[in-house]
Amino acid sequence: MKKHPQAYLSLPITDIKPFYDVVVIGSGYGGSIAASRLARAGLKVGLLERGKEYQPGDYPDDQVQATKEMQVNMPHKHLGSTTALYEFHVNKDINVFVGCGLGGTSLVNANVCIEPDRRVFADEAWPLEIREDFASFDRGVERARAMLKPERYPEGKNGYPKLPKTEAMKVAAKALNEPFTFAPINVTFENKINHVGVEQHKCDLCGDCVTGCNYGAKNTTLMNYLPDARNHGAEIFTEVAVQHLERINNQWVIYYRLQEAGREKFKAPFLFVRANMVILGAGSLGSTEILLKSKQNGLQLSNLLGHRFTGNGDVLGFGFNNDYEINGVGFGKHKPGEEIEAVGPCIGGIIDMRGKENLEEGYVIEEGVIPGALSGILPGTFITVARLLGKDTDANLKDFAMEKLRKIKTKILGAYEGALKNTLTYLVMSHDDGKGKLSLAHDRIRVDWPAVGKQPIFKIVNDKLKEATKALGGTYVTNPSWSKAMNFDLVTVHPLGGCVMGDKAETGVVNHAGQVYASETGTDLHQGLYVTDGAIIPRSVGVNPLLTISALAERSCEIIAQDYGLTISYDFPAVTPQEKKIKPVGLQFTETMTGYFSTEEKDDFQKGHDAGKNKNSPFTFTLTIVSEDLEKMLNSEQHEAKMAGTVTAPALSPKPLTISEGKFNLFVKDKQDPGKLKMLYQMKLHTVGGHEYFFTGYKEAADDKGFDVWSDTSTLFITVYEGPDSSGPVTGKGILKILPKDFKKQVTTIKALHAADVLESAKAIKDFGLFFSKALYQQYL
Repeated sequence: MKKHPQAYLSLPITDIKPFYDVVVIGSGYGGSIAASRLARAGLKVGLLERGKEYQPGDYPDDQVQATKEMQVNMPHKHLGSTTALYEFHVNKDINVFVGCGLGGTSLVNANVCIEPDRRVFADEAWPLEIREDFASFDRGVERARAMLKPERYPEGKNGYPKLPKTEAMKVAAKALNEPFTFAPINVTFENKINHVGVEQHKCDLCGDCVTGCNYGAKNTTLMNYLPDARNHGAEIFTEVAVQHLERINNQWVIYYRLQEAGREKFKAPFLFVRANMVILGAGSLGSTEILLKSKQNGLQLSNLLGHRFTGNGDVLGFGFNNDYEINGVGFGKHKPGEEIEAVGPCIGGIIDMRGKENLEEGYVIEEGVIPGALSGILPGTFITVARLLGKDTDANLKDFAMEKLRKIKTKILGAYEGALKNTLTYLVMSHDDGKGKLSLAHDRIRVDWPAVGKQPIFKIVNDKLKEATKALGGTYVTNPSWSKAMNFDLVTVHPLGGCVMGDKAETGVVNHAGQVYASETGTDLHQGLYVTDGAIIPRSVGVNPLLTISALAERSCEIIAQDYGLTISYDFPAVTPQEKKIKPVGLQFTETMTGYFSTEEKDDFQKGHDAGKNKNSPFTFTLTIVSEDLEKMLNSEQHEAKMAGTVTAPALSPKPLTISEGKFNLFVKDKQDPGKLKMLYQMKLHTVGGHEYFFTGYKEAADDKGFDVWSDTSTLFITVYEGPDSSGPVTGKGILKILPKDFKKQVTTIKALHAADVLESAKAIKDFGLFFSKALYQQYL
């Protein structure tokens, strides 16, 4: 993939500070809104996101790239990278698709920004404050709209044409005798520098919204709330997966692991960061999983945790091989202006069927787009599935012949011609019973919801989609998993619930503001612990939920500000756009060293080691060493990189310590003896209770008698000081070593960062290896 200049938002993991006023977990709508608003309120905010940062141009546009960006959570195992963009949770009754990256699921949704039917909020599942206070919800809606900037497709304006797929939806709406309208979508239709200083390109009608917008037209949180948070001082970190929370000394301790760093190979402990306030915005599955793990670790929570999960009544279907052209497959690797005809935003039009007397019978039908990255597998897949599961709605001899010709054309010419050119995707949101349950199995979140697909609403919706397809003269194809053979399993892209709102702990996990209940009963609350994402929504909302989630998150931030005496400014002052740059190729590896350490010895390393060994005082660290610019590191005199990681030293703390401000110098000349080379380590050490130490260590490469290169490069002489730097009193000394078995593991953790392809990655690793080998050769031979 070609690299190009971008205004990246995330900072290196080595820059995570030991303490923040607020730690926000997750970067979808709930998390990014909290980060933006609380940073605007003047708080020191750190945001932790488990996925990577993708900017326009980084998203997959072909099948090979898309496959690399898929991860699957199955009942007994996980497939793919833990930072892959497209995450599928496979369960017995309902499968869930979510996004994994900076921006959360906003990166891979269809951006529909619509309010629910007001009757949704009359349900007693909502807390009384929500049911009786529409004004605060409405303020949240308007603030979210001001940031997300939804627009309707500007048909006939500024060169935007009529779209075949929306024209087909108009035909279907007329046949169903239901109203059609263009949906408000978070998409930009003009080139501009937006209200938070981000350069955006107008929508090029490629249709690939749900695999990630490569043109910067889609108003994900990466285009607004997240850069706004950065503009106001928030620090954003990616590839950081939060595990659980703990309350210590009236502060929150947030335990996390570094993604794809190899620390698990050494069975290293979790890292942690402390905060006065924690905002969970990791999504319905993510936030619930973190709280379930926190409960396992002793945090008192409501017994409702994990209950009342809903898939928002999602239904997926297809009108295959219609008599109307649709252009319903995204551009993929094709560029605007090439031979592919305009597709449009993923969702442009909506058939709104919510005006039923019974709220639960209402739903919306939206037209979608199949991602172009999948175009290579679509012809065979659709023709086979249509033959097995499809229902032809207009069978006659002439029509049969035309449909057959279109199928042949698709087989020969591919997904952009024939039957697939005439295929319409239906996306439906309705109302299910919300009786799913989230729980942990094999330390991962699972969904249980027996017979969910057999609820009457899903048959009603599928029958209506057949009627719509009949109006278009096509073959109706249900979601392949919604069949008798598959036990009518469902798929949802709108998971809600798990940490639902309630008036007390017996009826909810959080209160109306998203603050977490601190017991199984009553209304006592955890100070400074909130959930602000879709997990708090206690029922299906019957439409795309992003605006509801956003409005509730805005409302929560308003209440937090009031409770803490803060002021949030909602204006948009002029800002200088962030500098765009190409990230240089870096390098990362993880190292474990073990040995002994004594607080009784202040002067001699060997004596400290021996005393520690006699008193059973071990010292172990597992450090991830990161060079964000490998060329600079290798060519500079200090050969400096940064470090993140943990220290286990019972003499200092009964629990593992986390490090900050770690620095590593590779082969620098000894100032006292230029004939020696040293590898230097220094870092601050932090206990979960907030106590601080300072660590220094060195390895010494010297050409002594005999060939002692392994001993020299695997032995570290360490000193620990009281306080934040080396000016404090010495706490103790010791010696650490790399064990051969750990060195073998260490080698497998070496990886290039920000490489464009496999060749650039291999070159970076080779350059590092040559530098290391050359330095040792010159020193010893």
